[in-house]
Amino acid sequence: MTTQIAQISDWLNEHQLDVGYFSDYHSIAYLTGFESDPIERTLALFVFPNAEPFIFAPALEVEAVKQSGWSHPVFGYRDGEDAYGLIAQHLQSSTNSLKNWAVEQGQLTLARANEVKRTVSNAEFVADLTPLMTQLRLIKTPDEIAKMHQAGRDVDQAFEFGFAALAENTTELAVAAKLEYELKKQGVVGMSFESLVQFGKHAAEPHGATGDSTLHAGDLALFDLGTLFEGYVSDATRTVAFKQVSDHQRDIYNIVLEAQLAAQDAVKPGMTAGELDSIARDVITKAGYGEYFVHRLGHGIGSSVHESIQIAGGNDLILESGMAFSIEPGIYIPGDLGIRIEDSIVLTDTGADSFTHLSKDLRIID
Repeated sequence: MTTQIAQISDWLNEHQLDVGYFSDYHSIAYLTGFESDPIERTLALFVFPNAEPFIFAPALEVEAVKQSGWSHPVFGYRDGEDAYGLIAQHLQSSTNSLKNWAVEQGQLTLARANEVKRTVSNAEFVADLTPLMTQLRLIKTPDEIAKMHQAGRDVDQAFEFGFAALAENTTELAVAAKLEYELKKQGVVGMSFESLVQFGKHAAEPHGATGDSTLHAGDLALFDLGTLFEGYVSDATRTVAFKQVSDHQRDIYNIVLEAQLAAQDAVKPGMTAGELDSIARDVITKAGYGEYFVHRLGHGIGSSVHESIQIAGGNDLILESGMAFSIEPGIYIPGDLGIRIEDSIVLTDTGADSFTHLSKDLRIID
């Protein structure tokens, strides 16, 4: 079994728990190497203190589980079968006691919890696996870091494809489609989240979606992109100008760039997440745009785009070597413009090691 599953097994034993039930497909991918979103079907991982773990999956996924490198049992079910009735049978074959359960409390739905109770009548959900998973995922291994570096190289290429697709009157959707098409031709399996392309004043919506806004000379174009590589993700943002740039746009861009570079240059083990947020935020606030920096500086990243680390004001989390997170200040002025610059980094003993390397100097696309 993987080192992480062995640690979970030890934890269950230490806390006198009978079974650990993982229902979040992101957790399952992290622990087993098998990646799949089952949508409405049931995908589950069961770990025990003194027995072999198993995956329970839709029948159409069983061969894929085996091919993923999973070396322990995998059991399947067909559509229409009683999935949790079958799970109960496999559980009873694995362990003598099924009373004390640890579950992902933030992920297990009430419907599925009721299915467990229906088929394992004495099951009690007495412990939360979420803090343990958070701790396991906090410090990245060399293998995880290597995969994230490759995802970073892929997203650098994604930006170039996106910039090349910019043209007068093209839409955000057309540019996103073009860059994703070109990436797939290069062998990139997919995006880690829906590509965000925003033109002009539309970029003033930090959580806006790629839409039908059209590009014109003098607009800024914001790209927030991420790719997948062997279960690990990238996440980066660049903002470029199309044809020409005003002094106003350039001034605000330079403020955001100064904030991003200040934080990325200053980050080191031992400082708090809140202190790092303040470094970037102070630059923007002193320039007079503090009210337009409306989100945290960054978030954890790894096998998921958003992991537990919050680079936000007031967070006393001590940053450690091996943690990976984004640094992404922005200024968003409604009705005017939005500018964000983002790299995701892994923290080393000497500072930030960025997964992305595309220049952050203001680029004008002709």
